Amino acid sequence: MFDPITLTIGAAIAGAGWAVGRFGRRGKPAAAPAPCGCGHDLAMHDPQEGICHAESSRKSSYGLREWVRCGCRRYTGPTPIEDYFTRPILPPAE
Repeated sequence: MFDPITLTIGAAIAGAGWAVGRFGRRGKPAAAPAPCGCGHDLAMHDPQEGICHAESSRKSSYGLREWVRCGCRRYTGPTPIEDYFTRPILPPAE
């Protein structure tokens, strides 16, 4: 019913795969680059004015935390693929 040679070969392949995965050389995971100088993506920036709408917390006096607006004035990240092929339809520029 069971072929012992096939079971032995299958177990050897599974064990070799486990050993390579466990002890094999692994590369460092690539860190994602920050999309903008402030670290926020395009969704947080106003397309017309370019200012960033994100807020971050910072330590204020007496050890309290306060929310402050991001000081970024222009998005410097990668250009979205939509801007290469289409023009914004709404609202009209004129």
